[in-house]
Amino acid sequence: MNKIKIFIELTRLDKPIGFMLLFWPSLWGLTIAYNENQNIQKYFLYIIYFFLGSILMRSAGCIVNDIFDKNFDKRISRTKKRPLAAGKISIINSLVYTILLCGLAFLILIQFNNLTVLLGLLSIPFAFSYPLMKRFIYWPQLFLGITFNFGLIMAWTAVNNYISLEIIVVYFAAIFWTLGYDTIYGYQDIADDEIIGLKSTSIKFKKNPKKFLICCYLLSIFLLIIFGMLNENKLYYFIFLIFPIMHYLYQINKLNIRDSNKCLEVFRSNNFFGFLLFLNFLLT
Repeated sequence: MNKIKIFIELTRLDKPIGFMLLFWPSLWGLTIAYNENQNIQKYFLYIIYFFLGSILMRSAGCIVNDIFDKNFDKRISRTKKRPLAAGKISIINSLVYTILLCGLAFLILIQFNNLTVLLGLLSIPFAFSYPLMKRFIYWPQLFLGITFNFGLIMAWTAVNNYISLEIIVVYFAAIFWTLGYDTIYGYQDIADDEIIGLKSTSIKFKKNPKKFLICCYLLSIFLLIIFGMLNENKLYYFIFLIFPIMHYLYQINKLNIRDSNKCLEVFRSNNFFGFLLFLNFLLT
């Protein structure tokens, strides 16, 4: 039982917000593709595949992140009790878990067409090198956005077997969404990160966090509007965008970077944002 507990803590399975934020863009891509193809059986089957894939790859990513950040995590109050930082599990055993998780994810990946398999394989180096970015650049959140939303394009290609301009536009909208919410997440550790010498958009824009979020979320909404125009969506698509916009406004208004609990609360609320945008794509 203790090993199971350590595995759950290592992979953050007890914190589903991580794999849900990875899953929502995939579901958006599938839903947009479904609206084009109307293949309901494939739609539900692929939802299962991408949901399981999101859990597996997020779990593997958490382990790799903790391996790279083991010594940093020991010095941060929020992360010092993680299994690797606390010495509850060895790096070798952690790598074994990573290989097993990636193997299971690969079995899911090969159920798709060759283009989707290729995209999935290309995304792996980006996903596993993300933890290193905060050592060198102030934009690891942007790197995460590029990596974390790759499932959106893969979901589209899994159904259509090509990449469209419309789905690329939604992909960039999702990147700015991630850039915003992960900056919010980073404010939990900003004091420790500055002492250690790590970099992030949270630190870079600490004097004007809400202005930065406004820029990120305005760009995200602008790109979603462009998508609707390119895709020739009905008027109610644009009307329903008011709900994601309102949620963005809620996040900006609610944010208090000096309150780590409030930062976590606002960050977690993005699960609901993902659901709101999914409903918009589904209904329109």
